[in-house]
Amino acid sequence: MNEGPDIPFRGIVEQSLAGMYVIQDEVFQYVNATFAGMLGYTPEEMTGMHLRQAVMPEMQAETVANFHRRISGEVPSIRYTTLGRHRSGEAVHLEVSGSSVLYRGRLAVVGVGVNITEQLQQQEALRQSRERLRELAAYINTLREEQRSRIARELHDVVGGMLTSMKMDIQRINRRTDDPELKAIVGDLLHLAQESIATVRTISEDLRPGALDHLGLGAALQAMLRQFSERTEVASQLQAEGFDAQLSQARATAAYRICQEALTNIARHAGATQVVVRLASGEGWLTVEIEDNGRGLASLTPTGKSIGLVSMAERAREFGGNLASRPGAAGGTCLILRMPLEDQ
Repeated sequence: MNEGPDIPFRGIVEQSLAGMYVIQDEVFQYVNATFAGMLGYTPEEMTGMHLRQAVMPEMQAETVANFHRRISGEVPSIRYTTLGRHRSGEAVHLEVSGSSVLYRGRLAVVGVGVNITEQLQQQEALRQSRERLRELAAYINTLREEQRSRIARELHDVVGGMLTSMKMDIQRINRRTDDPELKAIVGDLLHLAQESIATVRTISEDLRPGALDHLGLGAALQAMLRQFSERTEVASQLQAEGFDAQLSQARATAAYRICQEALTNIARHAGATQVVVRLASGEGWLTVEIEDNGRGLASLTPTGKSIGLVSMAERAREFGGNLASRPGAAGGTCLILRMPLEDQ
């Protein structure tokens, strides 16, 4: 018979939306309808039930031990999660908390149980959704890099080849004419062709740097910093002494793009006059630091000006890495990329 706890608030307890129970001698002396319903029973059916029957076999030893820890006074109260055993045999995720009390003259545990199964299912669904989004982002990045490579090759090989042929034809015309007016026009065309060839090479290199594919990350970063300084007049330096890590093309590309985005942010927002990129590897990890002496960065929280930082962090997470920041030695910001050299 489910007599209920000997307390003046019995009516409140029995109508509570929280599951409540009293356990004495490892046996349920009282459960309210809410707690019994979590496990598919009525209060009368659970009253007199041994504690072990209410949890899954793999949780029985821990659950009984936690009961005795409170009865013995080792801990006055405890909160933990466990797997309850539903009448159907299915597991029910419970968060339980309880304290030792005197019940009918002897020590017992009075506790509260909350069914967190749905909450955990929602958390797992959210985790899986985020994982699918990361996989989609990684796939999009892969497609983007493949498209960049294809366009870069076509620009270099096709358009660049056509411009080179046109330049050779213009040079042939220049050699065959003595007309001063025509030579002036041909000279202008030759200059335009040379500028067009240089522009195609620059665009092709920006889309997919050849050094990244053929010479590795260090050489590609060195070339990128050189171009960065030429375009922005910001002094730059690469420190990569002893760096000899062999990265997969995908990981090298991710690190390169993160550095590229960081330099873009520095050029747009930092007001820096100097940038140092440090490249190192050790104990299975790649570390890249991009430090400037500009205004500084408050945090990696996305804003209208720093949404690129979120993209950088996502790129790092695609490969099990992370992106952090700290104040730079000269007052600016130091972004730190850490990425495993291989899949873990």
